[in-house]
Amino acid sequence: MNDPASPAETLRGTLAELLDGLPPSQAAAAVERLIATYRGDTPTHAPILRDRADATAYAAYRMPATFEAVRSALAAFAAAVPGWTPGSHADVGGGTGAATWAVAATWPGERGVTVLDWAEPALALGREIARTSPALRGARWQRARIGAALTLEGADLVTVSYVLNELSEADRTSLVDAAAAAAQSVVIVEAGTPAGYARVIEARDRLVGAGFRIAAPCPHSAACPIAPGTDWCHFSARVSRSSLHRRVKGGSLAYEDEKFAYVAATRLPVTTAPARVVRRPQIRKGQVLLDLCEADGHLGRTTVTKRHGDLYKEARDADWGDAWPPEAL
Repeated sequence: MNDPASPAETLRGTLAELLDGLPPSQAAAAVERLIATYRGDTPTHAPILRDRADATAYAAYRMPATFEAVRSALAAFAAAVPGWTPGSHADVGGGTGAATWAVAATWPGERGVTVLDWAEPALALGREIARTSPALRGARWQRARIGAALTLEGADLVTVSYVLNELSEADRTSLVDAAAAAAQSVVIVEAGTPAGYARVIEARDRLVGAGFRIAAPCPHSAACPIAPGTDWCHFSARVSRSSLHRRVKGGSLAYEDEKFAYVAATRLPVTTAPARVVRRPQIRKGQVLLDLCEADGHLGRTTVTKRHGDLYKEARDADWGDAWPPEAL
């Protein structure tokens, strides 16, 4: 008997089938318009996804990247709350449901799932895609205005991915406060840009103020040690590029790297990382330089050399976003 496909494989296959029914020129045109909209800094007051063609193009182009970014954030969160599995999940502004797939990949099994979004075409397509996943077939897909008017039912986990950039400051505040009031744990993901990081920090501060502990990426719940305007904290996830990605962006690589910023906060007890690698490690002859956010709330750099033995081997394999040092050492 063949093993069942992973959520990532199932999602990729489903998205490929969706594209078969959409003319390439129409898909590419829709993606170009969506890219311009999502890169803008002006909050939108109408659904960005207007029809099925928009929703299909968005799903094929953005779902894999959103899935990998959210899955990376959830993996770090899961490591900080070992043994915990959410029994219910609300995905706010979830669109076609990428975050629900990431949750299913992180914690296999069925749970109560609700996806809230303003765009009915996205919800309809997300419902259709979810039928290919046993864990998501029972999900509820509900139309809701995301912002100050949003009412959230209680949930173990609330995810908010690539949504805050579409909202006014007042609506962002209301959404984060509503998530904090409704959830045991909250994971927020934004684009890995200075503006995306600023929105994440704004949300992080509100969650800490509401009594949450930071589980990831920070190894502490103190203020972010990065001086505003000097740098920004973000990470990277490897994404397989679809044929649509190659048509729209050009190039021949089979992958691209999705840059994202995130915060995972919880009311649960946490086992945070001793430190986290916050830049791509620099591998030099006989040494590895690691830039770290440390448990005392400061940024630091450590140099690991060959004389450190097994730790040096681990440092050479360390990746941007990893906890440091490895738990086994």
